[in-house]
Amino acid sequence: MNGTSQTPLAAQATTLPGICLDALRRHSKPDALNQKRGGEWEHIAASSVAARVRAVALGLASLGVRAGDRVALLSENRPEWSITDLAILSLGAVNVPIYTTQAVEQVRYILSDSEARVLFVSGKKVYRHARAGVEGYGRIERLIFFDAEDAAGQPDASTLEAVEHAGAERDRRDPTEFERLLGAIQPDDLATIIYTSGTTGEPKGVMLTHTAFVSNVLAITSALPVCPDDVSLSVLPLSHIFERTVFYVFCWNGVAVYYAPSVDQLGEYLREVRPTIMTAVPRLFEKVYHRIVKKGTSARGWRRKLFTWALETGKSYAELVDRRERVPPLLELQQTIASRLVFSKWREGVGGRLRFFVSGGAPLSPALSYAFLAAGIPILQGYGMTETCVTSANRPEDNKVGSIGLPFPGIEMRLDESGEILVRGPNVMRGYYEHPRETGEVLDAAGWFKTGDVGYRDEHGHFFITDRKKELFKLSNGKYIAPQQLESLIKQSALVNQVVVVGAGRKTPAALIVPDWEALRGALADAADAKESKEPEGRKKSGRSEPVALSRDPAAVKLVQREVAALTASLHDYERVRRVALLPEEFSIDGGEMTPTLKIKRRVIDEKFGALIDEIYDGANLAGSTSKDE
Repeated sequence: MNGTSQTPLAAQATTLPGICLDALRRHSKPDALNQKRGGEWEHIAASSVAARVRAVALGLASLGVRAGDRVALLSENRPEWSITDLAILSLGAVNVPIYTTQAVEQVRYILSDSEARVLFVSGKKVYRHARAGVEGYGRIERLIFFDAEDAAGQPDASTLEAVEHAGAERDRRDPTEFERLLGAIQPDDLATIIYTSGTTGEPKGVMLTHTAFVSNVLAITSALPVCPDDVSLSVLPLSHIFERTVFYVFCWNGVAVYYAPSVDQLGEYLREVRPTIMTAVPRLFEKVYHRIVKKGTSARGWRRKLFTWALETGKSYAELVDRRERVPPLLELQQTIASRLVFSKWREGVGGRLRFFVSGGAPLSPALSYAFLAAGIPILQGYGMTETCVTSANRPEDNKVGSIGLPFPGIEMRLDESGEILVRGPNVMRGYYEHPRETGEVLDAAGWFKTGDVGYRDEHGHFFITDRKKELFKLSNGKYIAPQQLESLIKQSALVNQVVVVGAGRKTPAALIVPDWEALRGALADAADAKESKEPEGRKKSGRSEPVALSRDPAAVKLVQREVAALTASLHDYERVRRVALLPEEFSIDGGEMTPTLKIKRRVIDEKFGALIDEIYDGANLAGSTSKDE
């Protein structure tokens, strides 16, 4: 399936720097890594990447870094992240990545727990956020900035350029040292300690070996059509196991990687880079989808009708394709028209040549998947955890909406008696660093890792996740609720930006919703026009206070509540969401409600919004809520 000519496994390198440096030489691409500087794209050739990895590794050796030492890396996405990562690994040292959004106390904890000696930082803006955590640790021997101008005035600070220069000098004195260092690394040596995002308690350091990554790279390569002609846009944090593993896959297969430092310029970068393959998380797809729907439904007259018709046609078409059922000739014709008049603009918006997206990190709404599938932009949902790397994914020729696909070759997945998904294979972690008890709780003697996700497998072998085992909650009637399943349904609404389902110990579930304010205002205006009534007071206001007023507007609450009730109407009576509260501000990392990987911290939300949750069920001051349990 792969377009690259591969040598037999026995002849391949068995360490991460081994396979990546081999691939850089083998493909010799002029645009292996790419970033935008001063409004222009800068292309870094494969030979230059390999030379810089070599120089940085030897420069670190000059600073006294040895095999097994911990080196932390704190940076947004950029070529230096990947170059430094491979350099650390080439020494046999251990990379400890830290999210740029990590809370200060967690930065301190990670540095302290891993006993990091050296810290790479991209620039002063990132360092300013983390500085208190670094100084609180107090044992960093050398601080190395990617941006040279930002190192000035920092004690014990150096620059990546200086480290490279020292490494190049060392290489001239002994041209054989780098190969000796590289050859001393063993496949079962520790490559990285990645700290879990910590939805509960302190993060734990996941220990992954070179074998875990290399086996994963080769397994993914054997199952997905990735080739040297592909171009990728890297937007997820490289600190995340998903994007980091994917980078190694792309490097091995000679894919040109373009870096997007944040999602703010995503639309611009998509149009300029025109990727053929890309990874993302559902939150990104949701934002893109809602932006498209907002634009389409804001049109007037026949344009709006055409957009709505195309969405409905596409959904009907995609559902039949997904179920492997025959598409009637009339619907086939309608889909062709919808594709040409409406969906072609979607494809242009993501560059016009995207073969497929790969989604991971959280469940993906089926309605959203159907919409993109109808537009000719298939999203292959995959699955993995920090502890397991990437374990499964749908294939372009066998894509089942709603599922996490089939396991990659060499990886076993099964369900235990409770429905929990278990994973076994060379990709699984060695354990949690300095946490043997916690390791024993999730990793048994036979090598099976307990993922904490519950689900089922269909007759074709595709796995489906229904929820996190620990996030299931019990209603007062003894019935269990799977909140992620409900949230996935509710996110289909264009009025919903974010949603968290609550209700432990209550008679029915409820939802805390951050609306898409523009879509909500438009829907309220349409409803007001239809009833020939005045706008509610909240919509007459402008500025920062508007979302606050709208979130308490009875008409707004009632409108969202009706939509949520309709979306959950097909569920069992006890699962239906009939009560909602609107929140004026998004859940965020800074607010403490989300992890750096954008997972919801449910315990934090239960505590932070406890009074509001009580208010929902009491019905007080929420005109849109019902006054009693249905």
